[in-house]
Amino acid sequence: MMNTVWQRLDVLARMLTPSLITGGLVILSVLPLHIPSYSSVVPSFALMSVFYWSLHRPDLLPAFTVFLVGILYDILTGGPMGVQACVLLGVYWVTGLQRQFLLGKSFLVVWWAFIMIAAAAEVLQWIIMSLIFATLIIPLSALFSFLQTAALYPLFARVFIRVQSTLPQVA
Repeated sequence: MMNTVWQRLDVLARMLTPSLITGGLVILSVLPLHIPSYSSVVPSFALMSVFYWSLHRPDLLPAFTVFLVGILYDILTGGPMGVQACVLLGVYWVTGLQRQFLLGKSFLVVWWAFIMIAAAAEVLQWIIMSLIFATLIIPLSALFSFLQTAALYPLFARVFIRVQSTLPQVA
C-alpha cells in the first residue's frame, strides 16, 4: 500500500514538472542580477519553456497553466496585467498549430521555428506595450531580448530533453 502511494506521488510530481519548470523560469527572469540595463533585455526563459513543452508534451503543460505563468510574470515585473499571458498563450497556440509539422524534424528546423515564433512574440509584446503606454517604445531592448532568447534556446532545449526523458509516457 505504501509503495503505491509513493509511486503515485512520484508520477504526479513528474507530471507537474513542465509547469513547475516554466514557473521557475519566470522567477529566474525577474531575479535581480545587478547587471546594468539587464532587466530591460532579459531573455524570455518562460517563452522557451512554453514553446518546448507545448511542442513535445502539451499534455503536461495545459493552456490554463500557461495563462497563470503569464499572469505570474506580469505580477512579478509590475507590468500591465495580461500582456505576458497573452503573448505566452499566443506562443502556445501557434506552436500547437505547427506541432504536427515540427515533430520528428531535425533540431535545426525546430530551432528555426522557435526563432520565428519568438520574433513574432517579441513584436506582439512590443506592439501591445506601445499601445498600452500610448507611445512608440524604442524596439532596441526587444531586439536584444529576442537575440538572447534565440541564442539560449539550444542550451535550454538540451536541459528540457533530459527532463522529458524522466517524465511518464502518454498511455
